[in-house]
Amino acid sequence: MIEEPPLLTIRRQFERTPAALVARFANMQTGHLVDAMDGRGALDRAVKPVDRAQAAFVGTAVTCETGPSDNLAILGALSLAGKGDVIIAAAEGFMGAAIVGDNVAAMARNRGVVAMVTDGVVRDTPGLIAVGLPMFAAGVTPNSCNKSGPGRVGFPIVVGGVAVEPGDVVLGDVDGVVVVPRARAEQVLARLDQVLQAEAALQARIAAGLTQFEAIEPLLRSDRVRYVE
Repeated sequence: MIEEPPLLTIRRQFERTPAALVARFANMQTGHLVDAMDGRGALDRAVKPVDRAQAAFVGTAVTCETGPSDNLAILGALSLAGKGDVIIAAAEGFMGAAIVGDNVAAMARNRGVVAMVTDGVVRDTPGLIAVGLPMFAAGVTPNSCNKSGPGRVGFPIVVGGVAVEPGDVVLGDVDGVVVVPRARAEQVLARLDQVLQAEAALQARIAAGLTQFEAIEPLLRSDRVRYVE
């Protein structure tokens, strides 16, 4: 490296998904949202709520890259985050030290942040639950991290295997977290209406006694399936 990088690089201006558009995703299930995006969009299955009773949220992404065992970028993200935002942190999947605890979560809540998401780990579970902010992570450990950088805030990241742009829509529930690209939000909402209608129709038929998907029945009767007695 020719010279030392800055401790933090913060992009202060980026376009957020309009709040009215984000609000249309409220109370949607992550599974339905994924169905509206051709089966993709969910973060790695390891990223789950610390408290299942406080899991539902929707907001706009404030992205940051922390690197392993460091949370300076999260503190930088706090300076940008506001009402309706979700701080989403790429920690390179590092499991050795927590990058968020109850104090940071409480400050985020005070700024109007609606959730925090990371592919790293967090700490202070009783305090996090008391704060009441939905917190999603790949695990929990008491180990603490550094605040030394380098880190980046407000740039595209990859977290939990999913590309996230600042300003994207982020939605979570007990099953996990799904990211909707800002540019596709209207399109996904239109597809979501179709998904919900199809789901309601199928569940009505199941309630009436349906026992198998009709589309699979021709395959089960064909020579492509071998039955062994």
